[in-house]
Amino acid sequence: MEASGVNGQLEFTGTKIIIKRKGMLAKMTQGLKGDKEILVKQISSIQFKKANSFTNGYIQFAFSGGKENQGGLFDATKDENTIMFNKKQMKDFEKIKLAVEEKIIESNQSTPSQVVDVADQIKKLSELRDNGIITDDEFNAKKKQLLNI
Repeated sequence: MEASGVNGQLEFTGTKIIIKRKGMLAKMTQGLKGDKEILVKQISSIQFKKANSFTNGYIQFAFSGGKENQGGLFDATKDENTIMFNKKQMKDFEKIKLAVEEKIIESNQSTPSQVVDVADQIKKLSELRDNGIITDDEFNAKKKQLLNI
């Protein structure tokens, strides 16, 4: 899936998004940066502002460790994780947004191996505790950390 915007292009491959910068406005706002690839599993949120007759809209991707701008449309023009689009281009970006959100939900639901991994780690910790290698307090602290309590 691909969409062309005012200051760049967005491609969704199913496992990652690729932000491309081609065109004059892209060069003016982003410089001569290359393509940026973000794995879908790294995306923590998507901000989407619809375009109207007077202003452009934008799609912005946030991910762990990223530094996305939070100042609205003006700051979005400078953010490397954001692509702006006009009203005619908006439908293509909405389709990609929905596809990415579906993939994020799908990947979050299909992580039973992580649950097993946490259970295995707690079991190993209990063995360490039972053998006197770690204390009850250390065991409980690590168990809470693993369970996100």
